[in-house]
Amino acid sequence: MSIKPWILSLSLVIGVMACQPPEDKSGEAKGILPYPIVEKKLENGANVVTVPYPSDGIAAFYIIMRVGSMEEVEEGKTGFAHFFEHMMFRGTENISKEEYNEILKSIGAAANANTWLDRTVYHMTGNAEMLEKMFEIEADRFMNLQYSIEDFKAEAGAVKGEYTKNSASPYSQINEKIQEAAFTTHTYGHTTMGYWEDVVDMPNQYDYSQTFYDRFYRPEYATILVVGDADPDQVYNLAQKYFGKWERGSYKPEIPTEPEQTETRFAHVQRANFPPYLRLAYKTPGFDAANKDVAALNVISSLAFSKKAPLYKKLVEQEQKLRSLGSSYFFTRDPYLFSIQASFKSEEDMQYVKDELEKELNKLKEEPVSEEELEEVKSHLKYDFAMEIDNPTEIAEQLTYFIWVSGDPNALNTYYDTMESLTPADIQAAAQKYFTADKLTIATISPSEEGGVQ
Repeated sequence: MSIKPWILSLSLVIGVMACQPPEDKSGEAKGILPYPIVEKKLENGANVVTVPYPSDGIAAFYIIMRVGSMEEVEEGKTGFAHFFEHMMFRGTENISKEEYNEILKSIGAAANANTWLDRTVYHMTGNAEMLEKMFEIEADRFMNLQYSIEDFKAEAGAVKGEYTKNSASPYSQINEKIQEAAFTTHTYGHTTMGYWEDVVDMPNQYDYSQTFYDRFYRPEYATILVVGDADPDQVYNLAQKYFGKWERGSYKPEIPTEPEQTETRFAHVQRANFPPYLRLAYKTPGFDAANKDVAALNVISSLAFSKKAPLYKKLVEQEQKLRSLGSSYFFTRDPYLFSIQASFKSEEDMQYVKDELEKELNKLKEEPVSEEELEEVKSHLKYDFAMEIDNPTEIAEQLTYFIWVSGDPNALNTYYDTMESLTPADIQAAAQKYFTADKLTIATISPSEEGGVQ
């Protein structure tokens, strides 16, 4: 599996006491990333990361905020991390929305943003010679965002429309139910869009929206990342010039700890005339670049459930029971889910396929994979990574993932070192530890009133 996020959105927290001097980490190219990573913190806690990369005058400029739906701890106040992904493009007293877009055109840049469980990410790629202008317009909206009640309500209406459109899909519906079933206490129990009743009430939450912005849009939650034709000293000096006056905040949400799951849970969506669907979702650990279990689970995703795996060839190509088969394992700050997904041609085959999936997992637990199989998968994952980092935006995307889950861009290199050290025994140990019935949530979509699998 490629190390890239699935549902878009970004964030990261780096807490440093304001009295500490800036930290300077001189980057050297080491590990799988063949380019240096240069880090230096501003006194207000914002982290500044530069990756010099020969890119014919192009630079990717990212601001990674460790603010996602995970931070939405207050009852009735979900969906605001995603809401601000929208709101941040509304303009300020200094630069209106229209002026912001005109500036982007003038410097040859394209800007966008995305939100997920653990982060909100704002990004643009454009002319490296106009890097200072990028800093100027981004610092303005991050430090000076202002919006009227009318603007707020208009954007809240747009968010409601997006929710309504997305929720028509049975896949969105089952994803909501999976998170609610798998997480009874942690804020991963609601999706990035939030709960429907909270989205409906959002137009009445103008005052709270300003509280949310004041709490989280602070430098200690931010990493400024520049990749491309840029000098690290230049980047740091621009960050100091434009973001140095960004005032540090003091708010830290108390994320509730999810109790240990002790039994199999179920989620189901009844839908006729829709391809039957099965998802087995197992609780897995939060990200740690040095944790062999994390690396092993990512390898298992490719080893057992990719299109090259024997099980795929059997169920999809030979027996033709399935339209598709795959798995997803995404790095998250706190423990989340390893999922195996199957789309069916017939509901009648759901129990059979579930049994086959569990046989494959039991095989991983009972028999160590061969050295040859493991090395082939590791080589494939490293090759995929190498093929993706051929421009500033892709390099920034890869680093951004590791920044929001760990706060450390060098975690990318550490993770791949950990993956390289895996043995067949490590794969077997991870399978035995996590693929158990007491960590499982079974989700189904089918015409039947119940899921149809045990």
